[in-house]
Amino acid sequence: MSTTTVVNTESPVTVSAWAQYPSLYEINTWVWLSDLSRKYGSTVDLSSVPSAEWDIIAGYGFDAVWFMGVWERSPAGISIANRNDDLLHDFLRALPDFHTEDNVGSPYCVRRYVVDDHLGGPEGLASARRALAKRGLKLVLDWVPNHVAPDHPWVRKHPEYFIRGTSEDVRNDPTSYVEVGGEVFARGRDPYFPAWPDVLQLNAFAPGLRQGAIEVLSDIAKQSDGVRCDMAMLFLNSIFERTWGDRAGTRPATEYWTDVISSIKQRFANFLFLAEAYWDLEWQLQQEGFDFCYDKRLYDRIEHASAESIRPHLGADLTYQGRLLRFIENHDEPRAANIFSPAKERAAALTAATLPGMRLFHEGQFEGRKVKLPVFLGRRPDEARDGSLHEFYDRILEVIDHPVFRSGQWKLCECRGWPDNASYENLLAWSWLKGDERYLIAINLSESPLQATVRLPWADIGGARWNLVDRLSGATYQRDGDEILLGGLYVELGPWNSHVLEWARPNPAH
Repeated sequence: MSTTTVVNTESPVTVSAWAQYPSLYEINTWVWLSDLSRKYGSTVDLSSVPSAEWDIIAGYGFDAVWFMGVWERSPAGISIANRNDDLLHDFLRALPDFHTEDNVGSPYCVRRYVVDDHLGGPEGLASARRALAKRGLKLVLDWVPNHVAPDHPWVRKHPEYFIRGTSEDVRNDPTSYVEVGGEVFARGRDPYFPAWPDVLQLNAFAPGLRQGAIEVLSDIAKQSDGVRCDMAMLFLNSIFERTWGDRAGTRPATEYWTDVISSIKQRFANFLFLAEAYWDLEWQLQQEGFDFCYDKRLYDRIEHASAESIRPHLGADLTYQGRLLRFIENHDEPRAANIFSPAKERAAALTAATLPGMRLFHEGQFEGRKVKLPVFLGRRPDEARDGSLHEFYDRILEVIDHPVFRSGQWKLCECRGWPDNASYENLLAWSWLKGDERYLIAINLSESPLQATVRLPWADIGGARWNLVDRLSGATYQRDGDEILLGGLYVELGPWNSHVLEWARPNPAH
């Protein structure tokens, strides 16, 4: 039985197919609306966002907006969080003038899959979806398969959906088991960390859970164009069995995601599934039906490793590459402006924005926000705006808002150097081609200057001179196509510098 109540909110929105390589803008919904309420001096919810604000979002050229955290939050979860010293310390770190009422609850401790009244309820979301669709934007929401709040209706109506425990479990391991309404439930967990204190663990092997999930997701699919599935790899049979053992019961013959995704897509063919995924399980989740999966490996290597370590990752088959989600920050990761130098952030952002796959940008990223806000908080501190960083992102977004970056042919380019100069190892380069549009991206992912040659995959550039216009700097270079085919394109870049070279239509060489 579905626990979601949809109050006649189905919008007259035509659901079209997604771009091959779309861009996605994550907004912390509660915090964003709080900022808008302060800006306009009156309460703003999803039904009353001024048109100018929708226009600002649309002006970036995104394909979709992810409203993170719209579902009804749990009073029980808020109470638990307000007694957690570690969380309270984190709240004060992010928000020095924190008050108890600033804890509005975790968006991943869901009480019901109904839009929170504070945000405008189901009608407010429907209004926001229409405003986005009018501007050519799709809408993505959250789905948390692994756990629910202790006051979620399933706890009372469907205790069989959960991992269960005994009174002995509560006595021996109270951090992992809890009694609710006279029944003992396991708390939700990731196998590598202690249990989360505010949620109860659903059982991926429970016979009725999959149908229950399909019913709720069907209602979500009527209200949006896709879902970002929290910690999706936890519900793979192999992971779940290893985490819960005999407590989970008999392992099903089919995968949870195969059953759920295929059922939803039969009814909503263009509905998109995005997986938060780690542990090198992205390929498996793609095979289970996910359209895109987080590329945490790329993020980690950009942060901690070198271009030489990233190149093999980008050499994987395009059928895999093209279904990864690239990012340098989101609500789970530190703010990019806080962990990268300004120059490195620009190189990292350009890397993530111009690779095939889905590109994720986080609200506040363009302005250079540095405070990583706990998802429990309903407001955030004021921070100075980095105007030069915003201008840089404006240039990137203008570039990738072209068909060639949404559906063009992408190729990783070979970079070469000389026996006495290995600096080329710090260069990453790739090309994009669609009709008359062609681009070369070249990025120095190091703090040292480099010189290299880049081999282009375009056999048709010979017999002409080309104008190469750098869309970052505005500089123009003229190069001979025959020379490039013979020896490659010479590139010289300073630390963390980049080229975004648009190849203008050639003129005859003679």
